[in-house]
Amino acid sequence: MPADPPRQIAPLPAAWAPACVVLPLATLVFQLLTHRGYGFFRDELYYLASAEHLGLGYVEHPPMIALVAWLVRSALGDSLLAARLLPAVAHGALVALAAMLAREMGGGRRAQLLAALATAVAPAYVGLCGILSMNAFDLVFWTALWLVAARALRTGDTRWWLWFGVIAGAGLQNKISVLFLGFGTVAGLAVTRRWRVLRSRHLWVGGAVAALVFLPHLVWQWQNGWPTLEFIANATREKNVALSPGAFLGEQVGTMGALAAPLWIGGLAGLLAARRLGTFRPLGWAYPVVLAVMLASNSKPYYLTPAYTVLFAAGAVLVEGIRWSRVRSIAAPALAVMIALGGAMSLPLVKPVLSTDAFLRYSAAIGQTPRPEERHEMGRLPQMYADMHGWPELAANLATVYHALPARDRERACIFVRNYGEAGAVDVLGAPLGLPRAISGHNSYFLWGPRGCTGDLVIALGAGRGDYEEAFASVEQAGVHTCTDCMPYENNLSIWVLRGARVPFAAYWPRVKRYI
Repeated sequence: MPADPPRQIAPLPAAWAPACVVLPLATLVFQLLTHRGYGFFRDELYYLASAEHLGLGYVEHPPMIALVAWLVRSALGDSLLAARLLPAVAHGALVALAAMLAREMGGGRRAQLLAALATAVAPAYVGLCGILSMNAFDLVFWTALWLVAARALRTGDTRWWLWFGVIAGAGLQNKISVLFLGFGTVAGLAVTRRWRVLRSRHLWVGGAVAALVFLPHLVWQWQNGWPTLEFIANATREKNVALSPGAFLGEQVGTMGALAAPLWIGGLAGLLAARRLGTFRPLGWAYPVVLAVMLASNSKPYYLTPAYTVLFAAGAVLVEGIRWSRVRSIAAPALAVMIALGGAMSLPLVKPVLSTDAFLRYSAAIGQTPRPEERHEMGRLPQMYADMHGWPELAANLATVYHALPARDRERACIFVRNYGEAGAVDVLGAPLGLPRAISGHNSYFLWGPRGCTGDLVIALGAGRGDYEEAFASVEQAGVHTCTDCMPYENNLSIWVLRGARVPFAAYWPRVKRYI
């Protein structure tokens, strides 16, 4: 293998509108038509609530998602459609970028369409782009970085690495997992001996630009005692389900679509060994490097999903380049049909397009049972779907207790809940019901403090009487929150009215901190 292959600056194939425009728009429309699902997802409520606390950082994530939520709430309000509009746009953009990535690798119409189709129907992408979170935008940042890196390698123009740094810095302000891609790319360049690139000042200036863009969040982390590191350590130790390497890889096949596996596995093999894709070999080596780091850090399987657009693109280019015309004429359409069929079969498992009962019948028919993603007792629904149930009922039940109080008590009452999902439901769904803002010790809610709560009168959700009697003079049960098909730990929760905190609430606050 030559250390630095000669530049290949042959003209690129034309961008094909069905792959680069029509299919991305169709993906966007599909996401919008199916946006309602079962309701708000737990994390969506948290991010929408974060819009009221704009800053340079949060316990589990950098600041971009809160800014996105603020823009959404300011322009469009708090509806499900408003919350899920930009993730749907991100999925459409992702499909277009995948087609462009295939084109960058020399792919013509068939390759562009095959890469775009695989990206449009990949189960992980359909699910992650169906809700408001960092993950939808993380997919776009990673794929944009793959595209820029491919352009830099194809043209030999090291100035493209400056743009890599700019995009990486912005991506880090969305989700720090972009660090995995940056490390994997540099490692790939080293493994393939691309010394000219590694010696280029543009590569390292790009890295400095990324660090500079990310610096404000790092300063915030330092000022707040590095909460994200504490959160990751606690989650790894106490919450996340540890997977063996085999189970982790098995999850990759499932989340990216079993019938699409030949495309991305072929793409990986081609990037590592095929002469046609030799220019882009560093990108192929980035995948096993990132995989190894994620396995070593006990990451969740879906963290690796942004890596597959480059493999889809490479695989599509190889399929299009099959030498035997008779095989080539059959292979691409057959693979496209397989991928589309796999996407249709997996759709109810990643996006709530069926009623709850219909989903349960479907999942039973194909032998799917809910597998815990975290160390929680499971109900009859997967955690992703269970966490879309019960939030309007929670806000309504708390509102019933709150409005039953005398007016003079309501003026000084505060609402204390156990986790950010419950708190987000109070802040977003409870606002039209007249509820005051929630307080909680969970993650960023701890940093937002007790919001002036004195502890004279607190409406608390969950736990038992004995958990409150030591801290309050009066403990009275005023209701019970129940929900159907929510996570079991969110069901049958007592609602307490607590009066007369024995210790000033501000002094008690450090004891409620919980980063996990």
